Amino acid sequence: MPYKVERIDPKKTAMIVVDMENDFIAPGAPMETPAGRKMLPNLKRAIAFCRERGIRVIYTAHVHRRDGCDMGLFDDLWPPIASRAGLVDGEPGIEIYPEIAPRPEEIVVKKHRYSAFFGTDLEIVLRGLGVDTVVITGVTTENCCHATARDAMFRDFRVVFLSDATATFDYPDVGQGGMSADEVHRATLVILSVSTADVMTTDELMARVGAAQPVAVAAA
Repeated sequence: MPYKVERIDPKKTAMIVVDMENDFIAPGAPMETPAGRKMLPNLKRAIAFCRERGIRVIYTAHVHRRDGCDMGLFDDLWPPIASRAGLVDGEPGIEIYPEIAPRPEEIVVKKHRYSAFFGTDLEIVLRGLGVDTVVITGVTTENCCHATARDAMFRDFRVVFLSDATATFDYPDVGQGGMSADEVHRATLVILSVSTADVMTTDELMARVGAAQPVAVAAA
């Protein structure tokens, strides 16, 4: 301990941008996570760096069909999902926030549970790309990002988790005491750093990436 990824090979690495959808990030969104907007500058830097270095960028979007057939217990857990106010497939709310929109060639994986691996083809895609290391970013730290990191580790991917390009929201007191977004975020990072992922900043990611040549991008 702690878990460490000493060197990151761009050719074998993918960044997973978890659930940076309008319904989480846009001001006034039904599942708004203000800290997700606050960390956008770091996430934008990380995405730009990964693209430059040839690290694949893969997005996820948490969605549910309007008829609720893929919803399961989320109906009970999250009122905006139960009321169909948020995360409805096909609606503008599930589109990736414009500031970090995917390029046309970049993959967006639709998922119905916290983990981006559960019930999706993400693992097939990563194996097909020759990926052995994933970099986790997005929202929320303790739910979808954490679950995706854990499932990646369970599948023997090396996991990097960006502390300054993930974020969450305040937790209300529902009988066990409340926690601020900062407290939830920090607690999750502490747990992950011991058992699941190499937790680092965006700057540390840049320093760990191997000395690969930037990938030339053809002019439009």
